[in-house]
Amino acid sequence: MSEKSASHLMLDDAIVTYYDELCVMTRQCGHASATANDVVHELYVRLVDRRTSLEGKSSLRAFLRRACTNLGIDRLRRDRFELKLFSGSEEEALGVASNIAAPDANIDLRRRLSILKTAIMEMSLQRRRVFLANRIGNLSSDEIALRTGISRNMVDRHLRKAYLHCLDRLEDAI
Repeated sequence: MSEKSASHLMLDDAIVTYYDELCVMTRQCGHASATANDVVHELYVRLVDRRTSLEGKSSLRAFLRRACTNLGIDRLRRDRFELKLFSGSEEEALGVASNIAAPDANIDLRRRLSILKTAIMEMSLQRRRVFLANRIGNLSSDEIALRTGISRNMVDRHLRKAYLHCLDRLEDAI
């Protein structure tokens, strides 16, 4: 018999022998009955997949108990993390802003920019200057009024009409 199959048989025998004890121990650590069984099954699968040699272990029972305890702790941490991660509602998730643009956001960006440029050029010279000072220069209505010599109310009226004009042109194109 090869070393791998002897170790595999030893693991099979040990799991059968200590299965109930491992499940009880895992439940005592805070796991539900079904979860405790899952932890013991996962321990077996991991040990078989890794082909961990059990020969030379001073106490196979102690090794399995310790490995099961560690795996149980990992499971509790993962469950706690998932509970925290998925604790919000769908509405909350949809409300979280994404810094990644929607896939279709850039599809017609050039066309929309061209429409916007045309719309800006259609405005009167003064309205265009007020709009660009506000949008590009980041100037407030008061600053624009001071620089252009027109009233703040007139600046606000130009901005309002400029925005509406741009929106109308963009809506027409869409």
